[in-house]
Parts: sequence; structure tokens; C-alpha cells
Amino acid sequence: MDFSVSKKIETIVEMINEFVDRELIPLEPEFLVKDFRSMLPVLKEKQAMVKKMELWAPNFPVECGGMGLSLLEHGLVSEALGRSPLGHFVFWCQAPDAGNVEILHMFGTDEQKQRYLNPLVQGDIRSCFSMTEVDMPGSNPVMLETTAVKDGGDYVINGHKWYTSSADGSDFAIVMAVTNPEASPYLRASMILVPTNTPGFNLVRNIPVMGHEGNDYLSHAEILYQSCRVPQENLLGPEGQGFVIAQERLGPGRIHHCMRWLGICSRSFDLMCHRANYRVITPKGKTLGTQQTVQNWIAESKAEIDAARLMTLNAAWQIDQNGAAASREAISTIKFVVANTMNRVVDRALQLHGGLGMTDDTILAFFYRHERAARIYDGADEVHKMSLAKRILRSYEGRTIK
Repeated sequence: MDFSVSKKIETIVEMINEFVDRELIPLEPEFLVKDFRSMLPVLKEKQAMVKKMELWAPNFPVECGGMGLSLLEHGLVSEALGRSPLGHFVFWCQAPDAGNVEILHMFGTDEQKQRYLNPLVQGDIRSCFSMTEVDMPGSNPVMLETTAVKDGGDYVINGHKWYTSSADGSDFAIVMAVTNPEASPYLRASMILVPTNTPGFNLVRNIPVMGHEGNDYLSHAEILYQSCRVPQENLLGPEGQGFVIAQERLGPGRIHHCMRWLGICSRSFDLMCHRANYRVITPKGKTLGTQQTVQNWIAESKAEIDAARLMTLNAAWQIDQNGAAASREAISTIKFVVANTMNRVVDRALQLHGGLGMTDDTILAFFYRHERAARIYDGADEVHKMSLAKRILRSYEGRTIK
């Protein structure tokens, strides 16, 4: 395996890190206290700067207007952008738009690409992904109650979704709904494009997460589909292939997430080390960094971050070489390992900052409340562990071990 990085990518990552430090981190205090919409004018200015630097949409295909980076290359970019919650939005590779672009590019018709894909890549519109349901287990995408029934030349969609990320401010949703109820479980659902101004698409609320209500960037919306009618031409990919398409989306998406989480680890680790060196705790000038517990936290965090990073780069390399299906074990492994690494590192950094860590005077409290969900979405830790263990045990069936 080869994780070597070209000089071009090294230069790109350096440029992004410099941009994040100079242009985005200074905006974070405003981001933490203001409505996101009020920041859009200044963020649009930053996006224009990114386009001039030719760093726009790093993971999107070149023919769509992106940079066309490989998954491994984009992973390195995502790590740099993850150091600030504004990074992915300003460089236009944020979830759920990134995953929606990937499946539109792979499965969309020419008409769908013209209407949805091209303006999405250019940053003219936003999108959301509507799969998780209130009364169904989110980690099992074959269990859905939302239905899309054919009526004339239309689908009529009825169902109750939540955690439809970024629905507030989106122009269209990609909806998972049951179209073939008599088929086998993995062939029942389809993906359908639904403009959010369609009658029957009802945004009930932005779900408050740990006391903070989302906005059009961070929202996780509850949606009611009530006789929501769209043309059958809005079907994305073949009918009954919703589960298959979802797997194509989720595999690479987990690399994006994991590398973003490693960027959060990096930022939190920097803050931890700085605090350890400069926070005086005794009249004689001893600092937090002189304490063995703090030294253990720093050493453990460094080792855990490095290990998680190598695992993630290896998984990205495997997907680039062999595809997501052949890399399932690596994908499952990094999903729970990196999520837990991030949660531990952020928790240690927050603990080290004491009362300051609980405030929004640093970015740590934001990371703590928004990233705890990493161990739940895109498959809960326990589901990934169980799936991984089953595959490992199957590989030992019929083998003689001496």
C-alpha cells in the first residue's frame, strides 16, 4: 500500500491550512453566537476567494466543476478543513451535499444533472438527504415506513422523517421511500428527488441538539411528507435500488467524516497543548503541563490520533484501489475508532480548559456538543462492531488454527 502524497496535494493542504488559520478561525466567535444566515455575505466572500484559488469543491468531479481529487487526496483536504466548523462549507464539500453530488453524478439522468447536480456543485443551491425515520432504526436502512406509490405519471410520497440534515435552506431533498413493498428487503426502497417547495413537503422543525437549535447550515430537520407528489422522472437510479445507492454514498462519506473528525482532533490537541504550557496553577509558576495526568492525556491523544489517521488513510486507499464494497471491514473499523478517538480528545481538551472549556470562548464546547453524534449517525458504533465481528468470524469458519 502507498500513502505517498504528491507535491501538488502537499501544496494544496498547506494553502488550505493557511486559509483556515487566516480567514476562517477569526470568524468562529461570530459563528458561535449569531444566526448563520447573518454570516452568509462574509462567507460568500470567502467562497469567492476559494474559487479564485481554484480550490473549490475538492472532491467533486472535474467535469462538474470540482477539483476531482481521489478519496485519499480529499481525505487529507478534509482533515485540514475539519479544524474549523466553517471549513467544509466555505470550500463547498460539506455533508450532505457532498454525498448527494456523488450519487447524482453516478446515477442521475442528464436532465437531473442539469437541474440539480450542476447548480449544486457551483454552490448556487443546497440539498438534503432524507432517510432516517422517527419510528424506525436509523442504522438499518432496509427498515422504512415512508412510501412512494405510483399514481398516473407521479409518485405520491407519505412518511415521517427526521435528521434530514440541512433541510432548512435546501432546494431539494433525496428521499428514501418504499416503492416495491413485496420485493426482498434490500430491493424495496428507491431514492427520489423532491424539490422542497413541493406541496406536501412539510418542514416541521429544526431539531434542537443539546440545547442548540440548528439553522440552515447545521439543521437536522423533522419532515412530514403528506401526499407529496413528484413526477416519476424524479426517480434517482433504478427503482428498488435505494439501498444499493445508499451504500455507494455511505462508504466514501465515512472517509469524509473520519478525516474531518481528525481535523477536529488536531485543533483540539493544539489547544490542549497550548493550555498545558501556559496555564499557571501554582504561585511558583508551575503549569498544567507539569502534571503527570496532563502529560498522559497528551501522550495518549497523540498516539490515538496518529493511529486513527493511518487507519483512515489506509481505508481511503483501499476504496480508491478496490471500491467501497471490498473495503467494508476497513470502513466499519474506522467509523467507530475515529469517532471515539475524537470524542476522547475533545473531552480531554475541554477538561484541561476547566471552566473556560464549558464556554463558547473556545471552539471546544461546540465540538463537544455537535460531534457526540458521530458515534450514532451513519451507523451506531455497536452496529459497526457487530457487523465487523460477524464478517471476521465468518472468515474463520472451516479453518484449522494450530
